[in-house]
Amino acid sequence: YIYRAMGDDMVSRLGYASSADGCRIDERLPYPVFEPLNPEEARGVEDPRVTVMGDTCAMTYTAFAHVPQIGITTIKTGDLLSHRWRWGERTYPFPGVTNKDAALFPRKINGRYVMFHRLDPDMWIAYSRDMRRWIDSRKVMGPRRGRWDGVKLGIAGPPIEVPEGWLQIYHGVDDKRVYRLGALLLDGDDPEKILYRSEDPILEPCEAYECRGQVPNVVFSCGAVRRGDRLRLSYGASDTVIAVSDLSVDDILSRYRRSR
Repeated sequence: YIYRAMGDDMVSRLGYASSADGCRIDERLPYPVFEPLNPEEARGVEDPRVTVMGDTCAMTYTAFAHVPQIGITTIKTGDLLSHRWRWGERTYPFPGVTNKDAALFPRKINGRYVMFHRLDPDMWIAYSRDMRRWIDSRKVMGPRRGRWDGVKLGIAGPPIEVPEGWLQIYHGVDDKRVYRLGALLLDGDDPEKILYRSEDPILEPCEAYECRGQVPNVVFSCGAVRRGDRLRLSYGASDTVIAVSDLSVDDILSRYRRSR
């Protein structure tokens, strides 16, 4: 896990923990592995989303200063696994623009890198040939007024490739500020084309640790690990603890199949 934590100075930094099964923590480093470095990050770094691309891990994150904006950096997979925190250059694809909830697709589509991001309250997409200059940014999906995702929304972790296309977990916020998680299925060649969108959430606050905390009634995910049909979805609960939910990919996709 690359996770966000905040100390007494109220500045967010990123830590590292590992787990063989996704639930029991085997190792947790006592120091941050990614800290604010540039003026764009003066108030902290948050919401890390790591996409594995061959021998490189690309990480999007929220860089906080006068506004929250997207940051991107990379690290070699071998360095990450060996605790050599040799992060690459940090870039900010939309300088000075209030923007969050970004994640990269694990491979190029039609010769270009693809990234989801969030211009409040909508989910947007952008493309790049070099992961530095991002173009063709446009809205993909907005809130559904009066529903569980009726106020704002944003993606969870990086998209997951499935035979039907791309499975994308996302969060939605209602008018009572409750955060829930839903699912999208996107076309494999055109990720702007939504094939299915959850009518109901797939995960919502119900446990005490999800309903009470620093920010109550929140389940907020930045990533998941797929092993066969199982999806180990890690999420922050009430901005206070980290939890894991075990989901069936087939169960999620069966909703799409029934809707066809």
